[in-house]
Amino acid sequence: MDPVLTDTFVTPVDRIFFRKHLNVPEIDASSWTLSVEGLVDRPLRLSLSDIEALPALRRTVVHECFGNPFSPEVPTRAVANLEWTGIPLAALLDRAMPRDSARHIWFEGADRGSFLGEDGLTFLKDLPLEAAREHVLLAYRLNGQPLPTRHGFPLRAVVPGMFGTNSVKWLSRIVLADHRPEHMFTTRLYTRVPPGGTTPVPVREIDVNSKLLSPLDGEHLTTSRVEISGRAWSVSEVTGVEVSVDSGPWEPAALRPRGDDLAWQPFSLSRTLAPGTHRIRCRATDRDGRIQPPPGARNSVHEITVEVRPSGSGAVC
Repeated sequence: MDPVLTDTFVTPVDRIFFRKHLNVPEIDASSWTLSVEGLVDRPLRLSLSDIEALPALRRTVVHECFGNPFSPEVPTRAVANLEWTGIPLAALLDRAMPRDSARHIWFEGADRGSFLGEDGLTFLKDLPLEAAREHVLLAYRLNGQPLPTRHGFPLRAVVPGMFGTNSVKWLSRIVLADHRPEHMFTTRLYTRVPPGGTTPVPVREIDVNSKLLSPLDGEHLTTSRVEISGRAWSVSEVTGVEVSVDSGPWEPAALRPRGDDLAWQPFSLSRTLAPGTHRIRCRATDRDGRIQPPPGARNSVHEITVEVRPSGSGAVC
């Protein structure tokens, strides 16, 4: 069973992928607090009820795992489309009053453990302060329900348009600083060299990508008329998805506009396929002109193989 893509626009909670590097903390919400500290004039310490009392936002956002940080070019396409409820980080920053020297913001989770032989680690990520102020949501509900423990209860950062590794679960501490933190999960892992570049940069903005949802890879079809469908996503709106059958020409698929939220975009194309085995590929293009690359990249063109066996064809199983 595909653990991620479903025929619903919002991914059900029991179909969301789960990734972690350290432990899954069991947190008592009645005693949990979030601190905002570092280069601020008014340090904060807030309970969950304090946060829930603030004006909330609800956003539907595509949520993608970058994949194995040791194999940054291997496609994973672990992706979901989720509805988050929470408060904008900017609301807390306005209260905390960052100092002029603050340039970066660190997000630290309550998960702890050992990784690659280093003990006593917490999960820590950082972002430029202004980007975080503009985009980050501090979420306490997922698809209308309280966050499940495995997905970050009682609070997690959600960074629309960035890979899931930046959306720190079990958030416990926010630090404003004038520099990036030297850490396992900030400067040593989750970096990559961009196309045409030579210097590693942090894994942040998601790539243009698409994935076929139906038919399934390896599926045996009993009718020749096939509805090819899937999902496309990027940091900017996807403006086109094309489908190719058996290395034929790329054909434009019908594509749903993205709308106000940074959600994924369903696409579809009807085709008639002759009996036999067929290779189906899809590729997306976004508003920035980026196109899914050929094999060799983590967001390479997605492809599946199906076999058409019309009913009554006399095939013996």
